[in-house]
Amino acid sequence: MRKYLLLTLFSLSSVCIFAQSGRKFSNEFLSLGVGSRAFGMSNAFIASVNDVTAGYWNPAGLADMDSRQQVSLMHAEYFAGIAKYDYAGFATDVDNVGTVGISIIRFGVDDIPDTSELIDANGNVNYDKIKSFSAADYAILLSFARNVGDREYDENGLSYGANAKIIHRRIGEYGKSFGFGLDVGIQYTLNSFKFAAVARDITTTFNAWSYNPDKFSDIFTQTGNEIPENSTETTLPKVILGAAYRAYFNNNFSLLTEVNFDISTDGKRNTLISGDPFSIDPHLGLEANYKNIVYVRGGVGNIQRVKDFDGTESYTFQPNIGLGLRIKGINIDYALTDVGNASDALYSNIFSLRLDLKKKD
Repeated sequence: MRKYLLLTLFSLSSVCIFAQSGRKFSNEFLSLGVGSRAFGMSNAFIASVNDVTAGYWNPAGLADMDSRQQVSLMHAEYFAGIAKYDYAGFATDVDNVGTVGISIIRFGVDDIPDTSELIDANGNVNYDKIKSFSAADYAILLSFARNVGDREYDENGLSYGANAKIIHRRIGEYGKSFGFGLDVGIQYTLNSFKFAAVARDITTTFNAWSYNPDKFSDIFTQTGNEIPENSTETTLPKVILGAAYRAYFNNNFSLLTEVNFDISTDGKRNTLISGDPFSIDPHLGLEANYKNIVYVRGGVGNIQRVKDFDGTESYTFQPNIGLGLRIKGINIDYALTDVGNASDALYSNIFSLRLDLKKKD
């Protein structure tokens, strides 16, 4: 019962926080990632991605899908199953046009007890007045990608892509918002190397919040809290740079290595390279491949400098590992991720499925 009460307080207080525009970490649920393959590589994935999940990571990667149609599903749970994170994606090749895709993302906490009407005006407690609500974030990404030149006969070259994303956030009957943003990305292949750049929220993403005063007026007035007003929340642009290299040891084994640098523009963050307004968060991923059937993955990210109570400083990092299996167009991936500091052991199990619906000619 205690954890639900904490979630209730968190949800109500977040409404007040969202009433301020330009908050750092706005729409942060869109920074979690999708697909167990990427999670296993600590989200170092924008250069090597070439499947339906590119609609999230780097829309340019959709142009290099190895099948004409793909669908992907993912489910994850955070904080001992309290929060649910779900993703579904579909992409298809359109002749003489390019590749189009759609991604749907939901991150939410459900069945939160609403005790705002538990005690009436006379001080009587009525447990029948307890209801439940959800605090959830939704996003729809519409993607387009295309190769430059004739990549059918030359694997080297440039691809580009873009996302239009619609965002909806809701906290029960207390408040909701709608937002819109744009992402752009490129990939360049040169033999065994791939280079990439992604600009997320390139035009700055705006979330317009509206609130239900009927849910706030009485309890907020009694407790002396300020009633939130309709407002606009902004997400500033982020640039991600990446490079990947695939080494072939023989006809059966290969090793993919990728490094990404996330460059945020919303002020100083606790990252390895911290500054104002730019902070840089590097992360590294590896994927060992046997006959394009069995995959073993690992990665390191979220490197931070922390200060202990005695004033000494140390570094923490987030290690991830993963496995993958591909059989006749069916890809099953698993990742074990550390969503907190390595010492906290707050690990999450993430599963995803990808299907090749239509092979290329």
